[in-house]
Formats: sequence, C-alpha cells, structure tokens
Amino acid sequence: MLMLTPTAVEAVREITTGEGAPPEAGLRITTPDDASSFQLSLAAAPADGEEVLTTQGARIFLDHQSAVFFDDKILDAGLDATGNATFVVGPQDTGGAPQTNGA
Repeated sequence: MLMLTPTAVEAVREITTGEGAPPEAGLRITTPDDASSFQLSLAAAPADGEEVLTTQGARIFLDHQSAVFFDDKILDAGLDATGNATFVVGPQDTGGAPQTNGA
C-alpha cells in the first residue's frame, strides 16, 4: 500500500483542507496512460471504484492502475522555489520502513 512521509501527509492535508474544501475532499491520483504519467487534482469525494487511502487526516483517491503502481511506493513532498508543493515518489524498502532519496 502507498505510504506517505510526514511531510507528504502535511502537504496533502494543506491542499485538501483549504478554504471552501468539502470535509471529504482528497487528492486524486489518476493515470491516463497505463502508469506512464500521473495526474493530481483536488477532488470533493472519491469516484466510483477508486481506492481511498487515509493517513493522519490526509485523504488520497487512487484509480485502479494508480493503486497498483503505487502499492510498493512512498510519497514524499517538498516546496519548489515559488512555495508550491511538489511530490516525489520512491520505493519502499523491503524491511517495511519508508525510504526516500533525499527528497
């Protein structure tokens, strides 16, 4: 299952709890092209068939192909030069503890 670093949890919560966001809002991750690329968007609620991941108040909605791809991954977050959130995906280590590559 996709894991989130504490920084990613905070970033997702900030995105999904902004002014006017519905209480069930989440970050939607979809793939339009068989996991060659991914699209992120704010969603009011999960769509039919989406997997819902809830971690410490951060909600992520994954379509089936994204859920399969991210099953053994970890999501980390940071800020770009303009202060916008950026996300980095890395592998989870085999011992179960999350690992990132300096993101």
